[in-house]
Amino acid sequence: MARSGTIFSIAPHAPFLATLADAIIDGRVAPGWRREGPFWLSDFTIYLPTRRAANTLSRILADRLGDTPMLLPDIRPLGGDDPSQEPFIPPYEPVELPGAINRFKRRLLLAEIIERWLAVTGEGAFSAPGLGGVSGAPNGAEIFALADSLGTLIDDFTIARRDPRSLKSIESDQLPAQWQEHLDFVTFVLDAWPQILAGEGEMEAAERTNILLERKAASLALVHGDRPVVVAGSTGSIPATADLIASVAKLANGAVVLAGLDTRIDGGTLAALDDPKRNPHGHPQYGLARLLKRVGTLPKAVTELAPEEAPRTKILNAALGLPDATAQWQTVAQDLGAELQAGTQGLSLVVARTPEEEARAIAVCVHDALDHGKSVAIIAPDQTLARRICAELARFGVPLDDAAGTPLLLSRAGRLVRQAVSVLANGLNAVDIMALLRNRHVALGLGRGAVAPASEWLDLGILRGQRPLPGFDGLRRAVSDNRDGITRRPALKLDADKAQAVLGLIDALEAGLAPLAGLMARDEFAASAVAEVIGETIERLRDVPQDEKIAPLEGEDELARWIELAARQGARGPRLSGGGLAFALEGLMAGQSVRPRQPDAEDVQLFGRLEARLMDADRVILAGMIETVWPEVADPGPWMSRGMRLAAGLEPPEKLHGLAAHDFLMAAGGPEIVFTLPERAGTSPANPSRLIQRLEAFVGPEINKKMQERGAVWVEMARRLDATGLPPQPAGRPAPKPPADVRPRKLSITEAETLLRSPYDLYARHVLGLRRIDALGADPDHAERGTLIHDILGDFLTEGHDPQSADAFDAIMAIAQERYGRLDAIPARRDIWLARFGAIARAFLEFERDRPQIAWRMAEISGSIELPLSDPPFVVSGRADRIDRTRSGGLEIIDFKTGQAPAPKEMKQFFAPQLPLEAHMARVGGFVGAEGQTENMAFIKLSHGPKALEITQYAVPDGMSLADAIDTSFTLFQNHVAAMLLRDDFPMTARVLPKPSQRFKGDYDHLARTEEWTLLDGGEEGE
Repeated sequence: MARSGTIFSIAPHAPFLATLADAIIDGRVAPGWRREGPFWLSDFTIYLPTRRAANTLSRILADRLGDTPMLLPDIRPLGGDDPSQEPFIPPYEPVELPGAINRFKRRLLLAEIIERWLAVTGEGAFSAPGLGGVSGAPNGAEIFALADSLGTLIDDFTIARRDPRSLKSIESDQLPAQWQEHLDFVTFVLDAWPQILAGEGEMEAAERTNILLERKAASLALVHGDRPVVVAGSTGSIPATADLIASVAKLANGAVVLAGLDTRIDGGTLAALDDPKRNPHGHPQYGLARLLKRVGTLPKAVTELAPEEAPRTKILNAALGLPDATAQWQTVAQDLGAELQAGTQGLSLVVARTPEEEARAIAVCVHDALDHGKSVAIIAPDQTLARRICAELARFGVPLDDAAGTPLLLSRAGRLVRQAVSVLANGLNAVDIMALLRNRHVALGLGRGAVAPASEWLDLGILRGQRPLPGFDGLRRAVSDNRDGITRRPALKLDADKAQAVLGLIDALEAGLAPLAGLMARDEFAASAVAEVIGETIERLRDVPQDEKIAPLEGEDELARWIELAARQGARGPRLSGGGLAFALEGLMAGQSVRPRQPDAEDVQLFGRLEARLMDADRVILAGMIETVWPEVADPGPWMSRGMRLAAGLEPPEKLHGLAAHDFLMAAGGPEIVFTLPERAGTSPANPSRLIQRLEAFVGPEINKKMQERGAVWVEMARRLDATGLPPQPAGRPAPKPPADVRPRKLSITEAETLLRSPYDLYARHVLGLRRIDALGADPDHAERGTLIHDILGDFLTEGHDPQSADAFDAIMAIAQERYGRLDAIPARRDIWLARFGAIARAFLEFERDRPQIAWRMAEISGSIELPLSDPPFVVSGRADRIDRTRSGGLEIIDFKTGQAPAPKEMKQFFAPQLPLEAHMARVGGFVGAEGQTENMAFIKLSHGPKALEITQYAVPDGMSLADAIDTSFTLFQNHVAAMLLRDDFPMTARVLPKPSQRFKGDYDHLARTEEWTLLDGGEEGE
């Protein structure tokens, strides 16, 4: 039982540390201690939850004392002192405790145990279907995630001081088979874990802390005597801490200062908070009520140190009450009367569209506070949001870093590691190669001055739209193909110097990744081997010539420490594989952070929830107020269900909700509070935090509207931050009129239809000189696969194969095997495409064998003609898929389509001029060796379905012969060339006659801003 007058509380509306300092100085706390001379304050020992709170209290006390000469008190963070620093206090002999096992080493040991458990087979073996979301063989990342969750469960048992034998009290016969297996495994691990730690010569950090706190509690009276001891700000959620607080309360001059206790809690509420069946764990007073019960006092006996009652605290306590109390909200709100308006006057609610906009609005809000000389505290439990806020503040020149730091894997050093591993794990994928080479810290012994341009040449000359053969030798072969003209339409043709530079870059990259490649080629290896190889690989990647200085790399010191730590682990940990290393990296580097190096702005601080519990500022911003962030998900983990945890004597996961609610209560009590939340998180709607929803429901729609109006100011300013100040001007249909001498004097036959439908595309291509560059690392699309089919069918004939021969199918599939080998690195998908092509090949051979009238077949034949329309003459060129000579001496022209063939209506209206132009070129000798009159023209659609080859004969207008249609089509083409390309005054308009059946975007639609003006014009797509 605590002595009367030793338990205090500071309400949320009062600044906690400042109020505590005042109460210590003016004698309200430890009133029996004489406050005379320069040493009285140094006799105080004060325990606080965090080191940051301890440092802040020291500064506040120094400010309060001013010029008065005084020694400050001994302020310590809760958690216990190291045994080596303990004084000799009879009869409490000093102890030599083993060191605490570091989390990385523990993760490896637990992951190794889990891996062996999951690998057990045979009768009576454990199985883990669906364990932690794992189905099938788990990869390294999943095993490490399971190890972390198992470590958290070990911590829960250790902190709660529960004997693992309590698991035997769970009636496993009533559990599903999966939970029974999990329970057996957890029981085994908890029984064996102390022996495993003893073998390592270490102990659990939580157990070590428990021992130190227990020794501290037992020795308080002897160590401090009648000198004042104050413990402040703790909720006593750790049983050992609660015992220490209870011991302090019994001291002659001991004092316990709670944070945000509602001293008006009635007996019914206390009984509800003490009844697990009513699930009170999410209530902000739950932890404090349990602590008071442990101390042996009631809320009404607690002395409030806040100077006076405040409406804000009343509102928060009412809004966050038990579920049964919500029925009385209207009555409570009416009783508050004018206090309801006064208590919410300083509250603002920022509702942004996205987390990015939320961070920008917070930055604007911070900037405004600094302009008015106010201090700001930002509380952001979401580290991603915290980093966004820091980035947005940087545009205002406000230096701020997340105190939690950047995860090592997401730092620049970690990014370099991930990029190096991804290049090899993904089989030299183009995107991964360029991501690594564009990292400014990659020098490869050549220096960035050589790596950067060679990387661009590798990108444009080898990787864009090309399919190099596997491995580094495949990249070298692609360089040779580019130089020899084998590469079809590369984005960049390499000259000798560029090719040599690219080859040197490939050699350097292969040498730089060699240690990592050697490791990943092994069947299995330990985490220590990964660390050693990563260290060597990073050193090679960052190697610079002797005359250059190596650029500093964010996180390099932390990475070096991680490598040193991991390298010491020997064979500990699960067996890793090269294919799974990219996944395992997250688990290997989890928990390692890169701390900020630059000092924060003096008046702006960024906190997590625990750090912010006792801190205050003129303006407090509670960021990320959505479910899953504040509060977090109450997940019991994959090893034990909620009911199993309760049966074992552990707290349910909803305890986290109670801590989050208490942190919200303490943070929201200041004079000026800004709540922020996004409407969407990722691709899904975001649900506002239940704490915000309760507050909004309690204060009512009118006050809630005012809160949102005050917050909308910051959102509007954030949206205007990047605005130009001018209203958006929609684009009109472009119709440039370039001079005739810059318009094209040469067209391919495939561009003839473009000339009819969208001359602007020819303007962009030939006048502006713009060409579409394939996306880096893009999957093969329909057009590329169609081109490949054309090439295979063409190569089959140009290589001299006879469709009539018995081995024709094997010959054409051999060509396909070689060509498809470059198309896709995924064997299963490549096999599907080959199977589909097999259907096309059979139909193609059957089609050719049913054409006895053909005497000679010519595939992929190129030609050109000159039109005497200008000086120099206008040139028309092209390549025909097939021109076959019949036994009568005439020609048949075929165009193979993997897409849609032109509709007969389009042919009759001369909107499909390609085949007629090819026929005209053949008639006038444009195709050498294929001269003559055309007897037939057809489109053949290639597909793998039932109609593998669907023939569409060229349709001529009614009453017109094929020869007349060819002549008319050519005449119209000449007229269009003369009107559109040889005159200055004719506009080259975009999408004059858009193709109704076209469902894909053109190469220049984005340049023409087509989607803007087609909407304004009424959507001509359907015309």
